[in-house]
Parts: sequence; C-alpha cells; structure tokens
Amino acid sequence: MPRFLFRLWERWFGEPVRKVEAESLAYRMSEAARRPDYRTITVLLTAAVCLTGQNYFAAPEHLEPIAGPAAGLVAGPAAEATVRRTLLEWNADQASILTWAGLTAVVCYAVIPGLVIRWGFGGRLTDFGFGVRGVAADWPVYLAFAAVMAPLVWMCSGSERFQAVYPFYRVNSPAEVGGTFLRWELVYALQFVGLEFFFRGFLVHGTKHRFGVYAVFVMAVPYCMIHFHKPLAECVGSIVAGVALGLVSLATRSIWPGAVLHIFVAWGMDLSCLLRRGMLG
Repeated sequence: MPRFLFRLWERWFGEPVRKVEAESLAYRMSEAARRPDYRTITVLLTAAVCLTGQNYFAAPEHLEPIAGPAAGLVAGPAAEATVRRTLLEWNADQASILTWAGLTAVVCYAVIPGLVIRWGFGGRLTDFGFGVRGVAADWPVYLAFAAVMAPLVWMCSGSERFQAVYPFYRVNSPAEVGGTFLRWELVYALQFVGLEFFFRGFLVHGTKHRFGVYAVFVMAVPYCMIHFHKPLAECVGSIVAGVALGLVSLATRSIWPGAVLHIFVAWGMDLSCLLRRGMLG
C-alpha cells in the first residue's frame, strides 16, 4: 500500500513539482535573475492592493465616504448625490449587500489581476492557471479530495459556530429558500472562481519562477489571513486546503480543480446547515 501511494504521489505531484523546481532553478541561475525581478514585485504589490480593496470596500457603506466626494470633485454636487444614492440602494437589503461583496471579490481577485497579466505583463491568463487542458485526466485526485471533505463539511455544519455563519444569506423559513437565495449562491460560486484565480493562479504561477514550489507556501499565508473572521476550525483548515490546492494548481497548471472543489465545499456547507435547521422541506 505505501508503494502504491508513493507511485500516486509521483504521478500526480512529484514529477510536476520537480519540473517547476527545475524551471525555477534555471531562472535563478540565469542572467535575467541578476536584474530586479519586476514581475514578482508587481504580483506581490498588486496582491497587497487587491487584498486591501477586498477588505475595506466589500460593503457599500465603506465606499460611500470616498466615492461620493470624489464624484463631487469631478462632476459636481449632482454626481455626488447620485453616487451616494446608488450606494445606499446597494445597502438596502441582504441580497444587495451580499451581491456587492461577491462582485467586489470578483473585481479584486480576478479583474484587477487579469488586467495586470494582460496589460502589465503582456501575458495570457492560461499561463496563470486559467486553462483547462488536461485537467480532467487527474479526476481521481479531485474525487479523493471530495470524499475527504464531504463528511468533514457535514460534521462541521452541526456546530453552533458554523450554524451562526452559514449560509451568509440568512433565511428564517423554507419559503425564503427561493430565487433570490439561488441567485446569491451563483454569485457565491463566481467569487470562488475569482478567489482561486487570485491565490492559486496569480500568486502561485506569478511567482513560481522565483520561488519554485515555495510559491505555494508564500500564497498560503495571506490565504489563511482572509479566514481570520471565520470559525477557528475553518481558519486552521484553510492552511491545509491552501497548500493542497496550491500543489494541485502547480501540478495541473490550472485553477479549475480548486475552484470546483471550493464551490463543492461552500455549497455543501450551506446545504448541510440548511438541512440541519429544517429549512429545505
């Protein structure tokens, strides 16, 4: 059995990781590595800016004191009033508030890094993990992840701490699990695509030439930190999941396995919490 597991590790992770390490070593020994590595600097500073934006502007009322006066300076009092009114409308109910947060995540985690890749680096999104070629070949790995996570999700969903957090869209009766709730769940899934692109794509593939496999562990630090407001078990689990999904992205050169698994866990947690509260029937 240990030999079989070793062969699996070599097939799915060992060989790809050694290839990444060899490419990184070749870069670090090249003439280019003796000059400032503006790509790594740009990736890390962009990440800092995007994480700051995601933290401070994920709620409409946080943007209003800045966007309102800025619109007034550029286009006058009428524009300021329009911006303030629009932001207040986004803050009117939980569906709007959560949708704003989800779209902010997409902008900070995907749109801004994507623009940096295309306009700053002149690169392709597929070089940063957005491609799907060859991903399906490693389906047993993803199935194993799902098999491990499913019972953990169900077990955690029974705790009071998780029940207090999930789902983010709070419902008080089965009748409220309708179209608006489902639309939020789609936005929820979309933000995980952005999140995976940011952490397992932009950060990992944007710095692997400099750090090799250690780019995964560099990424795991801010990834853990965005979970500080979550239950302790989830925050600790994010360290393990961040490293595991980072290795999967490094091996497959794609963020999509991580995105699908992340959505599977997120939807599974929401569904499990609702089932335990008797909200689905």
